[in-house]
Amino acid sequence: MKKIIVLLAVVIAVSCKSGQNKTTQKDAELSELVNLMQGTYSSEKQAAADTAYYSISLRMVPIWKNKGNYLYVEQALFKKQDKPYRVRIYKVSRKNNNEFISEIHTLKNEKEWIGKWRTPEAFDALTENDIELKPGCEVVLRRLGKNHFGGSTGAKTCPSELRGASYATSKVTLKEDQIISWDQGFDQNDKQVWGATQGGYIFDKLK
Repeated sequence: MKKIIVLLAVVIAVSCKSGQNKTTQKDAELSELVNLMQGTYSSEKQAAADTAYYSISLRMVPIWKNKGNYLYVEQALFKKQDKPYRVRIYKVSRKNNNEFISEIHTLKNEKEWIGKWRTPEAFDALTENDIELKPGCEVVLRRLGKNHFGGSTGAKTCPSELRGASYATSKVTLKEDQIISWDQGFDQNDKQVWGATQGGYIFDKLK
């Protein structure tokens, strides 16, 4: 009987350790994704090579570290970084064993937060009631390899009214020193009305 009890204890211990290892691995993959996303990026090199693309600045800074994986995001013309045309907060989490999700939130008083990426602790004064989820606009990502993720929004799940659009789509690829992001808007007849037409913006990581 003692041998059986000892054997069961060993099996349980091994099983628990295996479960812990899997959880640790999953947490490491999520951290890997968040680390890839954060930073300062620029499409200046692409714009210099192809006039069809603008020189864009992209910043993603971690905030609310005690609440989960949140990133404050500003996107602006490179020469007008003090006047971003997109201000967002992304919440990054694991969706299931194979997928991650980046949920998109707008800020109700976004002008008050422009430039606050310099002092991320300022966002401690921001509450979840001050942001609003954009349902259907989340980006679902898969890990394709070490420091390599890719994914997109749903086909027609993200509503948009910009420039006569009915819906918007986003395709994203993340690498160690680069983000490729292709945002497009389409009208109700599936005709593209805004966004790049030949491929995504290539953002090189500056720091």
